[in-house]
Amino acid sequence: MASVMLTEQQCAGVLKAIGDETRLRILESLLVHEKCVMDLVKELEQSQPHISHHLRILRAAGLVEGIRDGRRVCYRICPRMARAMKDQGDKALDFGCCQIRFPKAHLQTTAG
Repeated sequence: MASVMLTEQQCAGVLKAIGDETRLRILESLLVHEKCVMDLVKELEQSQPHISHHLRILRAAGLVEGIRDGRRVCYRICPRMARAMKDQGDKALDFGCCQIRFPKAHLQTTAG
């Protein structure tokens, strides 16, 4: 599978979801590894309600999923997106209608 192959409507929803700077930064951070909400709050220096709001939008677009661990919720790239990412051999998402690539050097700085 080289790409996820979204419909035009789905692709528009994805592009709308990642069209916000905070959501794009969250997605970029989760490409490195799974993170809990509070990890994202610290990393992005934003409030918990602000981060949670943006995570809901990314989840509704099918880009991320939340995994409950007791009282904490950790987020990761959705498995179908992760498969598309693996097929690319690097930190890129291929939606079929378009590709989103993140500079490897920048991803390394978000891993720390």
